[in-house]
Amino acid sequence: MYSSKCKVQGSGLILLRVLVGLVCLAEAQNKLELQDMDGGFPSLDSMLQWAVGHSDPEKLKAAAVEFQRLSPEELEKRRVEIKDLMEDLRMPSDAELMKIAIADINNSSLSTEDHSRALHELLELVGPIDNANDLNKLGGLTAIIQELNREEKELRTIAAWVLGKSSNNNPVVQKQIIELNVLPELMGMVKSSCSEEAVKALYAVSAIIRNNPDGQAVFYSEGGAHMLQDIMSNDSSDIRLRRKSVFLVADLAEQQFELEASGATRIFEASKEYLNSVVDLTAVPDLDTQEKALVALSRLLQLSDKNVQILRDFGQLELALERLRLQIRELMLDENQGDFLRDIEAQRQEVEFMLHKKL
Repeated sequence: MYSSKCKVQGSGLILLRVLVGLVCLAEAQNKLELQDMDGGFPSLDSMLQWAVGHSDPEKLKAAAVEFQRLSPEELEKRRVEIKDLMEDLRMPSDAELMKIAIADINNSSLSTEDHSRALHELLELVGPIDNANDLNKLGGLTAIIQELNREEKELRTIAAWVLGKSSNNNPVVQKQIIELNVLPELMGMVKSSCSEEAVKALYAVSAIIRNNPDGQAVFYSEGGAHMLQDIMSNDSSDIRLRRKSVFLVADLAEQQFELEASGATRIFEASKEYLNSVVDLTAVPDLDTQEKALVALSRLLQLSDKNVQILRDFGQLELALERLRLQIRELMLDENQGDFLRDIEAQRQEVEFMLHKKL
C-alpha cells in the first residue's frame, strides 16, 4: 500500500510536469507561437509534448527548482491555474460552435453585424455533411429561414448562401428544406433587384433541387421554368445570374433524361420561348456563358425530339451555331484563349451534329 507521503510525491511529480508545461506555454505564447494552433490540444500529454519541444532548457530547470519550494497551499493554487488554462486551450466542438451561432441568430437584441458574423460562422461550419445534418436538430434551419425575412439584404443573402451550402449534394437537408416550404421564398428572392442576393438565392434553389425529384416538382409548380426563362432572356440581368440559370437548365435536362430512362414520368415540357432563351445566350459577349449554353442545348436535344423540332423551326439554332463558329475562328487569333476556345468549338460541333442527326 502506498503511504500518504508517496501519494503526495506521485501527484507532485505529475504537477511538476504540468507546471513545466505551463512555463513552456507561457513562453510560447509570448513568442506568439500559439497563434498557429488552430485545433487546440486534444489531450494534456499532447499539450505538454508540444510545450516542452518549444521551450528553453534553462527555464525548464528553473521551473523545477521553483516547484520544490512550493507549499501545499501554493501547489493547490497552481493546480487550479492549470485547470483553468487547460479549459481555455480546449477548442469547442463544431456542434458547440453551431449552437453558439444559432443562439446569436435567435437573439433579436444583437446587432446586424453580430447576426452577419453568426451566419458567416455557420456558413463555414455546415460544409462537412455531418455538420449540415446536425443543423436542423440544433434548430439551425428555422433560425436561418427567419433571416430570409430580415430587412437587411446582407442578412438575407448570407442566409440563402448557408441554406444552399448545407443542402448541396445532401438529400437529408434537401428534404428538410423542401418540407419547410422554403423553396418558393428563395425563388422569390431570385427576382431581387440586388444582384448578390439574387445570385445566392439561385445558388440555394439549385442546390436544393439538384438530383431531387420532389424538389424539382415543387420548382416547376412554382413557375421555376418561367423564372429561368426571364433571367436568360433579360439582357440587363447580372451575367452571373444568367450563367447560373443556363447551368441549371442543363442540369435539370440531364436529370430529367436519366429519370425518364428509368421509367419516370416527364414533369416538364420546354416551350419554344424557354428554348429560344437558351439559344440567345450563345450570342452574349461572355465565353463561359456561351459554353454553358451549348452544354444546355446538347442536353435539351438529347432529351426530346419535340425540343429538336422547336429548335429547328423557331429557335434559329443553325444560324446561331454558324455565328458562333465565325466568332470562335476570329478569337482563335489570340493564342492565350486557344485551349478554352477549342473546347467551346468542340461543344458547338457536338450540338450541330446532334441537331443534324435528329433532323
